[in-house]
Amino acid sequence: MSVPTALLNDGNQIPVIAFGTGSKLKYKDVTAVVEQALEAGFSHIDTAAHYANEQFVGRALRESGLARADVCVTGKYGGRDDDVQGAIRTTLRKLGLTHLDLYLVHHPSLIVNDDVEGLWGRMVEIRTAGLAKSIGVSNFTLELLQRVVKTGMLPAVNQIQLHPYNYASWKEVLEFSAKHGIVTEAYGSLAPITTYPGGPVDPVLSTIARRIGGTPGQVIFKWVHAKGFVVVTTTERRTRLDEYLAVVHLPDLTKDEIDAIDRAGALGPPSSALVRVRELVRTEGARRAALGTMVVLSVVLFLHQLGCLAL
Repeated sequence: MSVPTALLNDGNQIPVIAFGTGSKLKYKDVTAVVEQALEAGFSHIDTAAHYANEQFVGRALRESGLARADVCVTGKYGGRDDDVQGAIRTTLRKLGLTHLDLYLVHHPSLIVNDDVEGLWGRMVEIRTAGLAKSIGVSNFTLELLQRVVKTGMLPAVNQIQLHPYNYASWKEVLEFSAKHGIVTEAYGSLAPITTYPGGPVDPVLSTIARRIGGTPGQVIFKWVHAKGFVVVTTTERRTRLDEYLAVVHLPDLTKDEIDAIDRAGALGPPSSALVRVRELVRTEGARRAALGTMVVLSVVLFLHQLGCLAL
């Protein structure tokens, strides 16, 4: 299954959907799940030193039999000693590769003594040395991105947690990235389904899903792609892998549909208290759920009136 690519500001390209080995896969032997992702048709694998599973990603890559040129591999710097070159060489050894397609600073917390420019300079050095074809950042704020850009060497990517409920909060960063050709990679985009079910985005996703013949999750990924962003996602289920890859073949969202998702997302996710009530309702039988909901709601409202709980 062919996956389109996104053009980076350094002339390189990366597939617009990546299989991530973080989240619930951190610290685990991911050999089988990465092999499964590659068999399903994923050609972009995203890993990181912090995930402590690079050696298993490397094993999966070797056992896949795929040519190096057929797989885009993203890694992330996770050291705190400023030895970027040492860190990427360790990653390459574990992966069994001679270079990465993309290497990112994993998090701003890795910046020692607020020396953004110094750390970025070391990132540039590993690209010059041919250890990474492209370099970028992850979880960077507007102020940090601005400082990196001022060095004269643009990051190719900023990977951030992005979904309809937090999209507005990233507006300035996204606009700045677009201005400088910095591709946004979005992870955690399925949060409206996995973390905040029952929110105002849900009915919008369902309506659009019926129109395009897809699932709510596919609609979110279509929304991410419509914004010009790259999806980073993960799953251990083959059916989900097929579902995610099929996104590129579904009809595009209309402007009205994209705007509807934006508006619903701007309303924010349901409160954690209401989410807990909904989860209780789902796990109880119909009769017990009705009674339980009345009791829980009464308690929630009572605590709210006492000022002990914010809704």
